[in-house]
Amino acid sequence: MNQDMHFDLVVLAILVAFIVYSLVTRAVDRSLLTLPIIFMCFGYALSEQLRAAVPPDVMHEGKRLLAEITLVLVLFSDASHVQFSQMKQSWHLPARMLLIGLPLSIALGTLVTWLVSPEGGIAMALLTAAVLTPTDAALGQSVVSNANVPEKLSETINVESGLNDGLVLPFVLLAATLATAGMANAATDGLALQAALQIVLGPLAGIFTGWVVARLMDVAQARRLIAASAEGVVFLAAAFAAYVLATVIGGNGFIAAFVAGMIFGNTYKHNIRFVREFMEGAGLLLTMSSFLVFGAVLLPEGLAHASMKTVLIAVLFLTVVRVGAIWLSLLGSGLKTSEKLFLGWFGPRGLASILFTLVILDAFEFAHEAELLACVSMTVALSILVHGLSSTPLARWIGRVSGS
Repeated sequence: MNQDMHFDLVVLAILVAFIVYSLVTRAVDRSLLTLPIIFMCFGYALSEQLRAAVPPDVMHEGKRLLAEITLVLVLFSDASHVQFSQMKQSWHLPARMLLIGLPLSIALGTLVTWLVSPEGGIAMALLTAAVLTPTDAALGQSVVSNANVPEKLSETINVESGLNDGLVLPFVLLAATLATAGMANAATDGLALQAALQIVLGPLAGIFTGWVVARLMDVAQARRLIAASAEGVVFLAAAFAAYVLATVIGGNGFIAAFVAGMIFGNTYKHNIRFVREFMEGAGLLLTMSSFLVFGAVLLPEGLAHASMKTVLIAVLFLTVVRVGAIWLSLLGSGLKTSEKLFLGWFGPRGLASILFTLVILDAFEFAHEAELLACVSMTVALSILVHGLSSTPLARWIGRVSGS
């Protein structure tokens, strides 16, 4: 069999998997299986065939492009759904988790990683913690949409997962910069200034893009100039316009996309259902592709470099680091012990950690890259399994406990 035919058969197998999953989505929702579990396992099963069919340079560029496109859309979409007006009524729980719990997670994660693997240094420990801190809205969706989960808890999980990936970006950039500067013979001239400009100019590009596009779209809606089918195009273009504008002026495009989504969602006066509709369609396809690539590319590489240290770090991040930080951030909140544990446990790691890792490994050069990849791969794989399988049983449990 020639390579072209082999490639065609691999692509056909992937497309068939997308079709089959889409046809049985409701049945999957009623089971213990989740989209990430299915496509991570499918990608892993297909890893050897995919590597044999796709040239290494094409695979590298393809996974980076997929990571950047998906991350821009996820950041913009998640942020656009966070309404400032609604947060005024139930802001204190997600605010505690984001403003106290997130820095605590990074600090505690840095300490744990450094204690377990001190040879990487503090910078690599900080980078590992920052990459593994954001939670995944896709993995938490089965909990958020479960009718058994009290509304205050599901709303808290939704807001936290929507905001923490954007808020953690400056920590990721800072840690990657420090890790790069720690390398021998690394060209560090102007690196700190460049990182500072990215963090400052990125939000400015996002504010400008989000506000201008929202106002223009309001005018188009008021004058009935825009067709419903074109609304998704505006969403798509706005997300990437923020990214590109930030890149042009020297800012970080991912921070810009996140800020643009938040400004757009809170400036636009009409219904933003098209954002949800787009992400339910094209966004679903990107999510399936991302977890498939994780299973096919990152997971085998991570397993190849895995050790007892990386497995221990993964377990500690999913338990002590996450649950401990959230527990401390919710002290005095009035929540029951069971509710604090529930919010602490449902901090699944997934898409954001995968995408941050892909982008950072491509954009920066630092020592101990293999160990970082192994830590992320182990943490995400374990999270996909344990959080996916426990979501339905624990949602029923918290419904009974909170109602009693």
